[in-house]
Amino acid sequence: MDKFTTLTGIAAPMPLVNIDTDMIIPKQFLKTIKRSGLGKNLFDEMRYDADGNEIADFVLNQPAYRNAQILVAGDNFGCGSSREHAPWALLDFGIRCVISTSFADIFFNNCFKNGILPIVLPQEDVDKLMDDARRGANATITVDLESQTITGPDGGEIRFEVDPFRKHCLLNGLDDIGLTLEKSAAIDSFETQASQARPWV
Repeated sequence: MDKFTTLTGIAAPMPLVNIDTDMIIPKQFLKTIKRSGLGKNLFDEMRYDADGNEIADFVLNQPAYRNAQILVAGDNFGCGSSREHAPWALLDFGIRCVISTSFADIFFNNCFKNGILPIVLPQEDVDKLMDDARRGANATITVDLESQTITGPDGGEIRFEVDPFRKHCLLNGLDDIGLTLEKSAAIDSFETQASQARPWV
């Protein structure tokens, strides 16, 4: 998993509330167990018409936001079914941070496990960042995980909270497998002792 330290990127405004995981990545794209390749179908039913043509007014199809790395979203982002493909699709598109007033619990947890930082802020702060994001190509926002700050295009700063353990994992690029491998020496030692004590196993 890639480390998340400081991210400076374009923020795309997505003020819709209750964006569920089926909107993020529709069910017909869940056949794969690969984490790559899903970005082209992120928000598929909002990005494309029935013939597969881009819908021009969808935010991520607009030239200013095609390379967005941050989403400023409405309330209850990531609700619905518990599909890990949702953060996979966001990450494959290039989104590393989602900012909202609230997230569905499973989606929130899955973000951290896949290198995406979900940030919960009060409505007034989200409204400010939403206004910043509407500036298009000038909507550059910096998210500093170490200092837990968001700096807007005008230099204004907003602080956010994050669980210390999850912060440690993101800063060091540690998913569940990475956390386990940190204990590889202790695991190897246990396995050696166990095989000596129980050679028949």
